[in-house]
This record gives sequence, structure tokens and C-alpha cells, in this order.
Amino acid sequence: MPVINLNEAKANLSRLVDAAAAGEEIIIAKAGKPVVRLAPVENLAPRQPGLAKGRVTDAFLEPLPEQELSAWET
Repeated sequence: MPVINLNEAKANLSRLVDAAAAGEEIIIAKAGKPVVRLAPVENLAPRQPGLAKGRVTDAFLEPLPEQELSAWET
């Protein structure tokens, strides 16, 4: 798994994308520190409307309890 500096990655992005699409994982580093991984996307299935039908209750749409809301404010 090669580590490529960000400036080199910008200059060679098309080649790196081709390599990732072929199955290679590439690590992109910024100032010598690895920050992201470029890897192929696998099995993107199309979304199916209604997949959660019958699994979400009406409680999903109710307001959160005051204790839960206050926890988000801190």
C-alpha cells in the first residue's frame, strides 16, 4: 500500500484513481502524516424506496425528551 504525498497525489490524481479502481489501496499523506485512504468502491447497490417500511414507528417523529435535548447543547 503506497504512501503518496498530497502534492504528488494532486499532480497524479487520474493515475491514482485508475490504480484504486483496479483494486490498489493508496494512502495520501499531508506533511508526511497519513490522512486518507484511496480505495475502490465496492458493491454500490441501488437504493430501494420503502426498504424501511413497517420498521419505523410513529415515535420516530416525536420530539426528543428534554433531558436528551439538553445533552446535545453541552
